[in-house]
Amino acid sequence: MKWAADYITPMQIVFIRVLLGFCPVFLFALSKNLLRREHLTNFVHFLVMAVLATALYYFGFAKGTQLLLSGIAGAVSGAIPIFAVITAIIFLPGERISRNKLLGIVIGFIGVLMIAKPFGEAITESTIYGVLYMVMGSLSLGVSFVYAKKFISPLKIPAPALVTYQLGAALVLLALVTDFDGISRITENVQVLLGLIIGLGLLGTGLAYIIYYYIVEKLGAVRASSVTYIPPIVALLIGALLVGEEIQVIDYVATLFIFFGVIMLNRQSKPRRPAR
Repeated sequence: MKWAADYITPMQIVFIRVLLGFCPVFLFALSKNLLRREHLTNFVHFLVMAVLATALYYFGFAKGTQLLLSGIAGAVSGAIPIFAVITAIIFLPGERISRNKLLGIVIGFIGVLMIAKPFGEAITESTIYGVLYMVMGSLSLGVSFVYAKKFISPLKIPAPALVTYQLGAALVLLALVTDFDGISRITENVQVLLGLIIGLGLLGTGLAYIIYYYIVEKLGAVRASSVTYIPPIVALLIGALLVGEEIQVIDYVATLFIFFGVIMLNRQSKPRRPAR
């Protein structure tokens, strides 16, 4: 995504990513006869997921990655489970605030603030906006886990069909707001083009969303969102070791804060023993 931003705009990246993710999933769902006309009675839910889990999420990450070092952008994206927990506590009756969850939220947000450095002398406008865009994407996806658990999972629609409806709706929305001028520049670099097609499109969008709906149904919103803590760690290491980005010690510490915040969110509080 970072390399693609050197050739095309973030909105164009999102459109191509969704298009490439939609096509194979649609063909698969069609070949398996999984698409039903009666499913469209739930179109509003598909549209909400298209906005939360696709359009806003991808655009926030694409724009944030353009403004930040890839490792830093990846670290901020680790806040997704934090937003999922906050939303779950508010909207899901079964989710209750506990000491571990509260501590995890606080630790995680401290990590995000350490990366953003809003009060540092070296802070730049692009850093602030980059972090805000990443937070917007993280918040959007975090909320989508809860929405999917509450409204999508009960529908019992096969995952390939759900992904087809979600990405299809997102594709229409993106087509209406995307400026396609200069989008052909992505073909100037074959390596970047293949990365966008295979990495972001086929694997990172189409296949990823089939897995997304599966784990939301099986694990629940909060636990499902916790799997998103893995990519930030990988992104930070790739940025430092392979891309050669100058990542400061405080950024590593901040990533650990976010990481341990997520761990605290998933720790089960020990039940109190009844008084004798």
